[in-house]
Amino acid sequence: MAYKRAHVFYSGRVQGVGFRWTLRSIAAGLGLSGWVKNLRDGRVETVCEGEEKKIKQFMDSVAAEFSGRYMIDVDVSWEDPTRGLKGFNIEP
Repeated sequence: MAYKRAHVFYSGRVQGVGFRWTLRSIAAGLGLSGWVKNLRDGRVETVCEGEEKKIKQFMDSVAAEFSGRYMIDVDVSWEDPTRGLKGFNIEP
């Protein structure tokens, strides 16, 4: 399976609802590397690297958990992986 990198922006009511902690838990469970952080404009930004299948599983799990209740929009960009990320962290 191809190793990929997804750069994702989530919008809606995605801050103050445990969104970052849930993303970290899902990503870690799938063995993905990356980070997640709140943005000043109210969105949440995340970068994750791993097998493309696992990244899609990650995004499906996030959607199942938050769509309709908190998450309004998802903007995904697929990029070349750096392979320099270790673990999955919550950034300040």
